[in-house]
Amino acid sequence: MSFLGFGNAQPQLTSEQKISAAETELDLVTDMFNKLVDNCYKKCIANSYNDGALTTNESTCLDRCVAKYFETNVQVGENMQKMGQTFNTAGKF
Repeated sequence: MSFLGFGNAQPQLTSEQKISAAETELDLVTDMFNKLVDNCYKKCIANSYNDGALTTNESTCLDRCVAKYFETNVQVGENMQKMGQTFNTAGKF
């Protein structure tokens, strides 16, 4: 328990704050998904196509594109967390 608001106690979020955070997270995930679909579609699918099914080349390209997109997203997230931790520790006395 903290004394006069100091210490390691985390403030409790209200239901409204939790809902707002969940909505923000959903917006971010939806935006990431839409960017992934748009980028990989532009890269891997030809402008004109004659068949409803994906070709082997298209399927392989999409698999690699999605894997690279998620791998990059994870690396960026990890780097941002490290930067945040460095900032937090440097700012404390």
